[in-house]
Amino acid sequence: MKVALIDTGPMVALFDASDVAHRHYTRLLAENWRLTTTWPCVVEVCHFLGANAVQRFLRWVSEGGVIVFPFDVSNLPDLAELMARYTAEPRTEMDLADATLVWLAQDTNTLNVMTMDVRDFSRYRLPDGRHFEIL
Repeated sequence: MKVALIDTGPMVALFDASDVAHRHYTRLLAENWRLTTTWPCVVEVCHFLGANAVQRFLRWVSEGGVIVFPFDVSNLPDLAELMARYTAEPRTEMDLADATLVWLAQDTNTLNVMTMDVRDFSRYRLPDGRHFEIL
């Protein structure tokens, strides 16, 4: 089974059939990926979807459609450091959801990421310089 992190955009696309990326991520999901995300991404998805889609999404999460990786307050300094590192100029700010995925990639040694945020995930690097494989 292949392993990947999944960002907000692809999860929204999976549960919104009118999204331009819906078919792409539906096809990818059929390839038997084990997906992992973080709570900030789950919250963002709920913000972007309508009420009916949110209910379907939350059932999918609860049934193991995606593993939601926990973090706690002791991880916040690492997340703040990541956000500071990638916020060098205007309009390049790293948000909390992205920071948690980069942090998770470091923790799990996972480089595959399903994201629509190609610009940012193309510039993010793990501490050893490795880059993400955007799916």
